[in-house]
Amino acid sequence: MELVTVRHEGGPRVGRVEGDRIVLVEAVSLKEVLGDPGGLQRVAVDDSGPDIDLVSADLAPLIPKPDKVLCVGVNYADHIAEMGRTRPNYPTYFSKFARALVGANDDLVLPPPDVSTKIDWECELAIVIGSPVRNASPEEALESIAGFCALNDVSVRDWQTRTSQFVAGKSFEGLTPVGPALVTRDVVGDGMGVRLSTKVNGEVKQDSSTDNLVFGPVDIIVDLSRIMTLDPGDIIATGTPGGVGVARDPQEFLKPGDHVEVEVEGIGKLSNHCR
Repeated sequence: MELVTVRHEGGPRVGRVEGDRIVLVEAVSLKEVLGDPGGLQRVAVDDSGPDIDLVSADLAPLIPKPDKVLCVGVNYADHIAEMGRTRPNYPTYFSKFARALVGANDDLVLPPPDVSTKIDWECELAIVIGSPVRNASPEEALESIAGFCALNDVSVRDWQTRTSQFVAGKSFEGLTPVGPALVTRDVVGDGMGVRLSTKVNGEVKQDSSTDNLVFGPVDIIVDLSRIMTLDPGDIIATGTPGGVGVARDPQEFLKPGDHVEVEVEGIGKLSNHCR
């Protein structure tokens, strides 16, 4: 099943993707759907709302106000190599916040040049938590996953490297597309073996597979759930593969007028113009 959040008649609505149409259901929040033990089963058969065209739909951030947006850095073997880093023994975590998130086709409003010109792309597979989980076993971690979506962890590199902490460069408002859909685990499995890629102005910049992850989705949930309870609707970005702009020679960064596409196999595409 594929679920989306759309802006419809002045407010958010949850919809179920059926071919080239979206069937709107009796829910305005995917977080609420996931928080209801029978929520996914209910929206799977809910035909009460109108249907709209998928291509022209105004997609909102998949979960507009998640309780937590957690991210894993330094988590792909090819990205570790290009950055000259050492393979980590433990996951590296940082956070984002709700105002960082935008829809799958929304424009990216870049910071003005006097703030930064070092804006980078990062395609990622993101986990969406479907049930509360704490101190999880690997089996419980897998069961807690509602599904997956795509996320572009657009990074402001000079702010990211001002200190040893990543958050400043990762949390700029309106620079994290997420979506286009929550694709449930019965379709995507455990998230391994999934291809993901980035194109900028039609040119491939990243092309890899989640098989190159150091810590897979289950590993991440097991570890994070030792720290905190993960709640329905929480988003966990699992890291980016090699091919980022900062690691290129010469370095490449996004600029106004650029078009960036992130695609995750079996989930869909984020397509965003920079301005």
